[in-house]
Amino acid sequence: MTDEQTQELMAKFDPEAGHRRLTGIIGWIALAGLVGFSIFQLYTAIFGVFTAQLQRSIHLAFALGLIFLLFPASKKKLRDKTKGRFQVAWYDGLLAIIGVYVGMYWPLNFEELVFRVGRLTTLDLIVGFLAIVLVLEATRRVVGLPITIITSIFLLYAYLGPYMPGFLQHRGLSIDRIIRSMYYTTEGILGTPLGVSSTFIFLFLLFGAFLVKTGVGQYFNDLALVIAGKRVGGPAKVAIFSSALQGTISGSSVANVVTSGSFTIPMMKRLGYRKEFAGGVEAAASTGGQLMPPIMGAAAFLMVEFIGGITYWEIAKAATIPALLYFTGIWIMTHFEAKRIGLRGLTEDEMPNRKAVLARIYLLFPIVAVIFFLMSGTSVTRAALYAILSAIIVGAINKETRMGIGDFIDALANGARTALGVAAATAAAGMIVGVVTLTGLGLKLANSLVSLSGENLLLTLFFTMIASLILGMGSPTTANYVITSTIAAPALIVLSVPELSAHMFVFYFGIVADITPPVALAAFAAAGVSGGEPLKTGVQSAKLAIAAFIIPYIFVLSPELMMIDTTWQSLLWVLFTSLTGMISIGAGMIGYWYRRTHIVERIAAVAAGVMLIYPEGSTDLVGLGLFIALLALQLLIKQDEKKEVANA
Repeated sequence: MTDEQTQELMAKFDPEAGHRRLTGIIGWIALAGLVGFSIFQLYTAIFGVFTAQLQRSIHLAFALGLIFLLFPASKKKLRDKTKGRFQVAWYDGLLAIIGVYVGMYWPLNFEELVFRVGRLTTLDLIVGFLAIVLVLEATRRVVGLPITIITSIFLLYAYLGPYMPGFLQHRGLSIDRIIRSMYYTTEGILGTPLGVSSTFIFLFLLFGAFLVKTGVGQYFNDLALVIAGKRVGGPAKVAIFSSALQGTISGSSVANVVTSGSFTIPMMKRLGYRKEFAGGVEAAASTGGQLMPPIMGAAAFLMVEFIGGITYWEIAKAATIPALLYFTGIWIMTHFEAKRIGLRGLTEDEMPNRKAVLARIYLLFPIVAVIFFLMSGTSVTRAALYAILSAIIVGAINKETRMGIGDFIDALANGARTALGVAAATAAAGMIVGVVTLTGLGLKLANSLVSLSGENLLLTLFFTMIASLILGMGSPTTANYVITSTIAAPALIVLSVPELSAHMFVFYFGIVADITPPVALAAFAAAGVSGGEPLKTGVQSAKLAIAAFIIPYIFVLSPELMMIDTTWQSLLWVLFTSLTGMISIGAGMIGYWYRRTHIVERIAAVAAGVMLIYPEGSTDLVGLGLFIALLALQLLIKQDEKKEVANA
């Protein structure tokens, strides 16, 4: 795929990628704004963040101004075909100026606003109203319509409380009160979600931009080829390995699919994989990148703030085994699929030079550095700063990856551009959290969810999963997590589920919504690369990612899987049984082990796998016994088939 085709595909399935390519004076203004945005974030990371309202409002001012310059009101207006170049409408320029003013209203009037303690003037109310409207419109442009509609519904709910039915009814809030809460407190637009965006998330997105500039993205592909290329069905395993690594720096399932998929999907097709299977492998692997420590998705940083009293490293550690099981499941199923249809690995001629690839292993140092700093107790902000510095240093080792002034400016601009979608989504999500807090909606919905399930934990988990998947079909991971952690996670906590397990449960299902039909954006993007049928690709990706639909239930029911309150001996046993379980599930889902399996064997294999993954003594023993019986049956029949062939 050409760069232009890649950009078009990303713009189609990922609203955050559908931005203008500005030229001339306006292009220089946008570039200066993007670079200035990154410099501001680096300055506050190095010398200390400002007061919450100031830090977050300046972050918002940059985001609003840049979004209205870079993202048109409609994708149809992205390119002015009559002039052959990208344009900015006059009203977008005006909205950009107003957006900057609204964001800077807090810094310009900080002492006065604090002194008045909530007593707002007419101008304050006008600015607050504009802030709400502009955030909604900016979110629509850069993130999409679904999250904008959801946020608007919550705001209407705050106002129309007395007219709501049943348990949803509340006293209702005046427009003045809504504006005051949404923009003049830290419980709305300037709430915790935007606070996390204006500190941790931005820096890690900037880290990702610097990694791309040092050539780490391409190195992931080369390293994956060396490790897995010659194995059975090599290209599919290359896709899994490289996408797992790419996902830790991209933070976007669609972006990961399009960038790494443009390399891996054609390779899989050439080897003999069906279009839909090739697209499904890439979509499932790319989506899982947000589940893979150490960096994970942006929502993981929000989890630190929402749970409280927990470090980011503890979250990354808890996510390690589930993430490994996720990718192991995809790896196993692609292996069985390759064996089933008789696919080979890559030849020596199709492989990169092994020595040359291994000679560049130092490019992985920034990833190792992040892990080290997070493990050593360094703050997340400092860990991100050191990681950025290590990426620059590592890139300087080789002339080909050494960054010049132009590359440095590009990295700053690209990091800021990537952060715009997160800033808009977290600002909108902050309003949802504000409404939930003001009206008590979270507790009402949590109690109603528990009542609906008859206080049955499994039913509550199921309803929570459905809610997370539905919200995730139209919302970015960040906003989805904010909503579900505010509304659904409390229902699980009411039923004595550990807080980390409850939050990780909604986090998982918010992410896998990207590969869950009928709206599976990552799978649809993969279909755009592979040429396969989108819905079939979505079904295939969901099938390959079956572990993601099982594992969250397991770590809620038995937190040992997340290394909570467990010993090393127990942990090793959990790893053994879980990996064995994934082999069994993979064989059952694909219908092949050492030979083709019958429907009864497939059902038994999946059942054995689920029992093995569930960390409990009795289920482990039953599952292991069934696994051994199925394995013995497979080997015996396979041996008999070989004898028959030999005798014939």
